Amino acid sequence: MAMHANLIDGEWVEAPNASENRNPSNLSDVVGLYAQADAKQAEQAIDAAAAAFPGWAAATPQQRFDVLDAAGTEILARKEELGRLLSREEGKTLPEGIAEAGRAGQIFKFFAGETLRVAGDRLDSVRPGVIAEVTREPIGVVGLITPWNFPIAIPAWKIAPALAYGNCVVLKPADLVPGCAWALADILKRAGLPKGVLNLVLGRGSVVGEAILQSPKVAAVSFTGSVATGRHVAQRCIEGPAMKKFQLEMGGKNPFVVLDDADVEVAANAALNGAFFSTGQRCTASSRLIVTEGIHDRFVDTLTGKLKALKVDNALKEGTQIGPVVDQRQLDQDLDYLKIGQDEGAKLTWGGERLNRETEGFYLQPALFTETDNAMRINREEIFGPIATVIRAKDYESALEIANDTEFGLSSGIATTSLKHAEHFKRNSDAGMVMVNLPTAGVDYHVPFGGRKNSSYGSREQGRYAIEFYTTVKTSYAQP
Repeated sequence: MAMHANLIDGEWVEAPNASENRNPSNLSDVVGLYAQADAKQAEQAIDAAAAAFPGWAAATPQQRFDVLDAAGTEILARKEELGRLLSREEGKTLPEGIAEAGRAGQIFKFFAGETLRVAGDRLDSVRPGVIAEVTREPIGVVGLITPWNFPIAIPAWKIAPALAYGNCVVLKPADLVPGCAWALADILKRAGLPKGVLNLVLGRGSVVGEAILQSPKVAAVSFTGSVATGRHVAQRCIEGPAMKKFQLEMGGKNPFVVLDDADVEVAANAALNGAFFSTGQRCTASSRLIVTEGIHDRFVDTLTGKLKALKVDNALKEGTQIGPVVDQRQLDQDLDYLKIGQDEGAKLTWGGERLNRETEGFYLQPALFTETDNAMRINREEIFGPIATVIRAKDYESALEIANDTEFGLSSGIATTSLKHAEHFKRNSDAGMVMVNLPTAGVDYHVPFGGRKNSSYGSREQGRYAIEFYTTVKTSYAQP
């Protein structure tokens, strides 16, 4: 089986070692062999990006548009193929994989258009006869460190704006899911991207990630992952010889509030999708379901019935609704939290069983805890699996207080037919994104993505707001 090599300075470069990329739905299925770079190769990629930066920064908006638009067109044309690759290596169901691949194509198309809309300001100075101009410029070499749970969408929403605004990129994807990142790099290379503008370095975070964080040639780092690793990234960016700009997207413990006046079917469907789809492996997942007294029992019964009907199986099988957990380490973490919850006194109302299917994989029955309180570890710590809790609340005011009582602040949601409560919740929820009668997971690509507290640091990702991270502002004065 041939090794999928690193892309360095426009060439595919083999690494000293390779790792197997295995299908979590079928452990006998090897998706491919992918390079494991050493620190020297990471440094070569950074050097290549630095050398390419002056030329790409000076490229016209039309040149950048053409590359990004061509990449978006190919991704959309191949979304079924790329979606299947995604589902094989990460474990999302095939419809979810195809939808994510399509979203990646749309992201590239969006930022192709943004290349033509970079604006500045020209103002009269307070000094007579002086003109002030405010312009945006690319920041240089950007290190992108991406997670395993959205293996094509998140690399796309970091790569596309970085390139659109004239930066050069060193991409280090999660070690678990190299296939989608490799496919993206291959598409961009063939779309006409000049050599060195995008470099793909596959390998361990302790090797490749550290090389990116330590290099004085890297001007900025955009990271998505755990809080602990995010703190490490921040510290490294601050303490280096040249302080780097950094952007962090980290964890979530997202609340979904259900009020007495909610439509119970709408509420249960939103909770089912938000908490359990994508095997619960989303930073925006609805992990805390905060339900008021009057609807509590009906909501739990309705949601439990829907959970019992879910089909958990191979991600590539038609009709599968929940695929496997991504790997053994994540499965062990999920099982540990199931035990922690029961030891804390929570009631395991449904699920939590390790499942066997036709093919060997990391299958776990989605689980629902009831009779929990917000002080329990299962309500404080991010589990990142198909496990949700129900917290009983007296009324709207107490539900809002519980919802905001967390160190995280990424996404939140409410199910209600009350305009008054919906509007109040939107204004008073301590989250960067708020949903009304919708799952907490599921966002658009043309508007900002990000949160508050320990969920995010720095300017927002996606949409027009991405320009804040990937450019720097320059103010110029002139006296004609």
